[in-house]
Amino acid sequence: MILPCLYIADSQNRGRGVFTSERLPGGKLIEVAPVIVLSQDERMLLDQTLLHDYIFLWGENDTACCVALGYVSIYNHHYQSNAEYEMDFMARLIRIRTVRPIKKGEEIFINYNGTWNDKKPVWFDREKSS
Repeated sequence: MILPCLYIADSQNRGRGVFTSERLPGGKLIEVAPVIVLSQDERMLLDQTLLHDYIFLWGENDTACCVALGYVSIYNHHYQSNAEYEMDFMARLIRIRTVRPIKKGEEIFINYNGTWNDKKPVWFDREKSS
């Protein structure tokens, strides 16, 4: 399920991103996406490809990874995002929900750390600083 008001467009200095053509209230479920779960060995192979930038760690101990279908892999990162993702390991789903109201035309961001306001540097910011 993807809300019909969501669309993909160019995001300034970030490639593509997910935007909304309507105002969205806080706490609104905006996407439910199935995932394809891959093993730790398969993740090692993906880490050698461009897909590395689009996979999510998966499982209680982050031992596997997944490729999310739908728009999930297109949401850009922000440390104080306006949406968050929730992983449902049993159903093999990722849900995206707003954490505050989002204006019409605004880009929707998730925090790649998993919590909408977690300021711990994500992998690509750690690489920039080393």
